[in-house]
Amino acid sequence: MCGIIGYTGRADAVPIIVEGLRRLEYRGYDSAGIAVYRDGAFGVVKCKGRIADLEEKLAGEDIAGHVGIGHTRWATHGEPSDVNSHPHLGEKSRIAVVHNGIIENYKEIKDWLEQKGVKFASQTDSEVVAQLCEHHYNGNLMETVIKVANVLEGSYALGIMCLDEPDILMAIKKDNPLIVGISDNGNFIASDVPAILPHTKRVHYLNDKEIAILTHDDVKFYNMDSETIHREAEIITWDMESAEKDGYPHFMLKEINEQPRVLRETIANTLMDGGANKAAIDAIDITKFNKVVITACGSACYAGLWANMFSSVCAAFLLRWNLQANLDIKTPL
Repeated sequence: MCGIIGYTGRADAVPIIVEGLRRLEYRGYDSAGIAVYRDGAFGVVKCKGRIADLEEKLAGEDIAGHVGIGHTRWATHGEPSDVNSHPHLGEKSRIAVVHNGIIENYKEIKDWLEQKGVKFASQTDSEVVAQLCEHHYNGNLMETVIKVANVLEGSYALGIMCLDEPDILMAIKKDNPLIVGISDNGNFIASDVPAILPHTKRVHYLNDKEIAILTHDDVKFYNMDSETIHREAEIITWDMESAEKDGYPHFMLKEINEQPRVLRETIANTLMDGGANKAAIDAIDITKFNKVVITACGSACYAGLWANMFSSVCAAFLLRWNLQANLDIKTPL
């Protein structure tokens, strides 16, 4: 999973963001990057490799500022590389974006933008968000983000900055976690609590399609109709160690208990009513297939081996009794 952190406040954003990225390392990553607003431009440093590689690269740059976003990437579209690392900028470098999730219709958006002369720098699906925001930007970042969000299909947690609105850090999410942290010294967005726990225990958990607009001394929440939402902050009561494990005694148990939610979120856009691909899935006649390929590693590999053993037992039973299986899956397990 990718990791996101953003900060706007009175302190230098760079060390806060780098520290937050370190606390998100448990999510796994192959590259990292940071973008900070300073003197009318974005200072961007990103690279393939570890946080230590990013810190080494940052040591040779002067990009201190009070508003910034950071990201650790786990590659999906496009290989791990410096250019595919986040943050991504629009072609004119007016808007910077970090993204966790997968944009399912990125190819259609990219083709449409390229027809209009937009040049892309990376192979990622995430860059289309920055490019589309910049293409539609009308002087009002929230209106632009709402327009873009209505076009995007898939899952996303986004942190967004705009040169024309330098005091604002914006966030929006759908199907991927994103929290907002409140402190007396600034405000934060992050993928998970540990990234910001050293700075604050007051957090808001964004719901899908909710927008947060952060300044150094204020946070406001809106729905997709630009209407204000009143939110009460929650207080984190865990210590740092238990926060990283979300209250579980160890990460393995946390992963196991997260699986039902992760499965629901993964397939919600495909199998559930209203899902983008539900009609296509419903039209598939699974009786025409005689093989299922499971590709996995780690604990998922063991799950695949168990599924293979279970399917073999079922197949033997069906063959013995000369039965035909008609599968009708109503709900996900």
